[in-house]
Amino acid sequence: MKDRVGIWLVREQSEGIGRFLETRLRGTLYRPWESQTPQREQFRTVFPQHQRWVLIMATGIAMRFMDGSMPDKHSGPAVVVLDEACRFAIPLLGAHEAGGNELAYRVANAVDATPVVTTATEVLKPLVVGIGCRLGVTADQIGSAVTHALGTRRLADVREVAPIRLKAEEPGLLRFCAQSGIPLRVISTERVAARAWVTQASEWVRKITGTDGVCEPCALIACTRGKLVVPKTALDGVAVAVVEDRCQFEP
Repeated sequence: MKDRVGIWLVREQSEGIGRFLETRLRGTLYRPWESQTPQREQFRTVFPQHQRWVLIMATGIAMRFMDGSMPDKHSGPAVVVLDEACRFAIPLLGAHEAGGNELAYRVANAVDATPVVTTATEVLKPLVVGIGCRLGVTADQIGSAVTHALGTRRLADVREVAPIRLKAEEPGLLRFCAQSGIPLRVISTERVAARAWVTQASEWVRKITGTDGVCEPCALIACTRGKLVVPKTALDGVAVAVVEDRCQFEP
């Protein structure tokens, strides 16, 4: 069972979310209300049985559930908390060592939530790259287009690659993200359509996605306080836009 994702609910009303994630993550769903044993006691019994957990509950409840059960960060499981409204996926434990950040992105991409990554290595990267691409483009094509758009900026400063959901399973895109170690942040078509502003509207993109553009709105949605520093730039079937996080505080 350790290779399966444990999914814990606290309320029966969340069972629909749990069943959906059970399928998408190939996980094991727990329904604690089916037992008379207190939930915390049930949870502590099964907690060691999985290396990855998704807890659908408030963060405070999750902390109380794990009180006294939290292992060393080098040996413990990845724990991601998802609120019942599916707004935020928070890697609570094992962000790096156990793959909690990666699991948070998988959960967020599945339910159109925002991954709340707080580890400094990722947070301090200021760039988000929005991508639109033609069917069947290769990882090399995507890499060349991204490098071209970044110019003098570094690929190592990119914290997320953001495509529209239609392209979430594009093999070349997945391969590029895996090779570069950059998380894939999927943006739903509905969210792109709601933020329709683009510098270059494309009739071809509208026919495919129903939106005027993809790469620019995807990058801006993924980095809400960012500034578009590289507008849509197309190369060999790949469109790229770059947004820079401009969070600065005066002393």
